[in-house]
Amino acid sequence: MEYIEPEIMSEKGFCTERKPDPCGIVIFGASGDLSNRKLIPALFSLFKRDLIPDHFFIIGAGRFPLDDESFRRKVQDSIISAKNPSQSLVQPFIDRCYYISGNYNDPVTYTKISEKITIINKNGPKHCQTIFYLSTPPSVYEIIVRMLGTSGLVKKTGPLAQQSRVVIEKPFGHDLSSAMALDKSIRHYLTEDQIYRIDHYLGKETVQNILMFRFANAIFEPIWNRRYIDNIQIVVTEILGVEHRSGYYEQSGLLRDMFQNHMMQMLSLVAMEPPASFDANDVRNEKVKVLRAVRPFSLKCEENCILRAQYVKGESDGRELPGYREEKGVAPDSQIETYVSAKLMIDNWRWKGVPFYLCSGKRLKKRLSEIAIVFKEVPHSMFASILPSQMSRNILVLNVQPFEGAALRIEAKSPGPKWCMNSLNLEFRYRDVFGQDPPDAYERLLLDSMIGDQTLFIRNDDMEVAWSLFTPVLDAWRENSEYHPLYTYPAGSWEIAESAKLLSPGERYWRL
Repeated sequence: MEYIEPEIMSEKGFCTERKPDPCGIVIFGASGDLSNRKLIPALFSLFKRDLIPDHFFIIGAGRFPLDDESFRRKVQDSIISAKNPSQSLVQPFIDRCYYISGNYNDPVTYTKISEKITIINKNGPKHCQTIFYLSTPPSVYEIIVRMLGTSGLVKKTGPLAQQSRVVIEKPFGHDLSSAMALDKSIRHYLTEDQIYRIDHYLGKETVQNILMFRFANAIFEPIWNRRYIDNIQIVVTEILGVEHRSGYYEQSGLLRDMFQNHMMQMLSLVAMEPPASFDANDVRNEKVKVLRAVRPFSLKCEENCILRAQYVKGESDGRELPGYREEKGVAPDSQIETYVSAKLMIDNWRWKGVPFYLCSGKRLKKRLSEIAIVFKEVPHSMFASILPSQMSRNILVLNVQPFEGAALRIEAKSPGPKWCMNSLNLEFRYRDVFGQDPPDAYERLLLDSMIGDQTLFIRNDDMEVAWSLFTPVLDAWRENSEYHPLYTYPAGSWEIAESAKLLSPGERYWRL
């Protein structure tokens, strides 16, 4: 397949970015892995891009005993380990960092946080927004929000309600009932406008680009329907196993880890109707509508089908790879899935009869995250020696990672004989075209939380609809494992044979 070099045709660009008003961020779990690898580097990157207000602070809060100077050294290490540390900006950034140690259920911890915020803001602006980021195990989400509420650091009404927001990492609940119980608990202290349920996939440039492709280009929306599209495939695969996350994975599994959030969020952006505007509620209204139209899974696998598997011992590039049950911290008889593939149908006018194939797994042959829109065959061939079935279908691929970009496969004549046809790939990669990798997803989401834009965050009804689709599947897997077997696949392999059962025989194939 030939490659066509892309180029930017216009320099005008409609690039606007809003700088937040004075604010600060309190990171619970600040000594943890997510804070060190993602949050601190993302905040520093925003600082380099002059997207941090002049009055800004970071307060790390955690059970690990640290003082301000020790925390600042950790912050400096996180920055230096990231790309392009910009040494001249490091000191001004870390001077804005502080640390409070204490237990999450101890009122004294929140008193110390409140006093620190008061001292920092003493000579600052009259109104200063505070974002509370819960980078902690899910088991303490409810405790932290309750303590924030009872301590007066967050309120649902009055001036303080406009100056406090809470960002909550996934997973939000373990199933539908636990998610609804958690939501009810935190909404006792917060309004929906104050709650930012984060899904880092929505912060990825190429996921946001779905909206640009669909609604900023007149050529795509008219054919974005059942008349022209044969199937849509959303694939997220990893070469790594569970690594150090076995404790989490034994409680979660891949369906909870990937499908209930990341996969369904990408599906909703691909399949939703055009929103009236790019307003947060307009976009999220349409996402929820299309998720409500997803047909519940048939546990007899007649229509909407879903299957699971677990990796066993295998090899890659001559290197032996352990099976999931051989990983440290995994039960020797674990029934946890590390691979899921599914066929979904959406019962609405636009997508009637179009299958959506979703697949995600760990310890596979390749790291890949992409959305492929597979168009139908041409209805008739005017080329006497070429049948419609012999022509490659047009496919639009949105690459989420590792090579962010997009590609459109078309048919074109090759030089030579009169009946000489070949496939061409019209492709671009962000790095090649723009000369740099796109910003990390957390930069986008942290900035949006500071300016109060909830477009890329999960609303409560969105979360509930997704859980309502998958909780019956989880129950069926737990209660009837014989009827819903846990298949196996060798670590380092690519396609799982049983997943081909989801496709229409002889007509469709996985793009893996």
